[in-house]
Amino acid sequence: MRVALIVPFLDEAGHLPALLASIAAQTRPPDLLVLVDDGSTDASYAIAADFARRHAYATAIRLPVRAAAADRLAAAHELRAFTVGVAALTEPWDVVAKLDADLRLPPRALGGVEARFLADPRLGICGPRLRTIDAAGRDASHRTRPEHVEGAVKFYRRACLEAIAPLPPILGWDTIDEVRARMRGWRTAGGDPAEDPVLHVRPMGAHDGALRARVRWGRCAYGYGEHPLHVLLVAARQSRERPVVIAAAAYLAGWSLAALRGAPRAEPELRAYVRADQLRRMARRAAGRPTRPGSGPRAAPPDGSRSVRTH
Repeated sequence: MRVALIVPFLDEAGHLPALLASIAAQTRPPDLLVLVDDGSTDASYAIAADFARRHAYATAIRLPVRAAAADRLAAAHELRAFTVGVAALTEPWDVVAKLDADLRLPPRALGGVEARFLADPRLGICGPRLRTIDAAGRDASHRTRPEHVEGAVKFYRRACLEAIAPLPPILGWDTIDEVRARMRGWRTAGGDPAEDPVLHVRPMGAHDGALRARVRWGRCAYGYGEHPLHVLLVAARQSRERPVVIAAAAYLAGWSLAALRGAPRAEPELRAYVRADQLRRMARRAAGRPTRPGSGPRAAPPDGSRSVRTH
């Protein structure tokens, strides 16, 4: 199995050296690594180019500097840069990962992910366990469902990625990818609690504030079609998080504003799948029964020989 890594980055001179050092220290090194500079104005590209000169499996690409935007994540430039990196893979590959630049990989991370793909032919998207730490070194991780793969470090089986592409360059694309995969019969899985975690050294909102990040989170939920009842349940959970109440209000504001403005959304079939799945989860939870991932409309097998049915 050939494993490729794509690292899109923008002005990450402070974090990129540590990530690259952790990649170089892997017990199972990557077969290919594409470092995509998405228009940095600091020393990021020089760092990437120097690493590529010293490691035969690595390539550095530089994209033009973009004009400043009110929200640098709204147009999904990270997805666009990832797509450029995938297109630059000139050798055969079986699995490709998108890695954020502010990660630190434990030495056995790539070997562990490869073993999971080899053991499960239906596994389409997976990722190692992620542990987020703040500037003071405190654990700032958040709980996720077992089938959810954190966007900061996400591995795709090639056949799965090709089955769900092209992904829409909108907020929420890194949830839309997983839902599409499950709709097409693939399994998605987050990290194993027993494995060494990947460190994420920049918590949500560290770029532009936690409240703005929660507004964006609400916009993402609108984009992939989260059910309004589920939106309210998520907001209720967030009302207990800091800043108390305001966090929930920011999330609801993001979802509501996206709805009022008619923000771009995923395809209707996917939104229907998401809503059906969430309603089933809520019903099972209300009945005191364990929830199950992907319990929405019937999915096709991974070869795509049957169409997805929605109801």
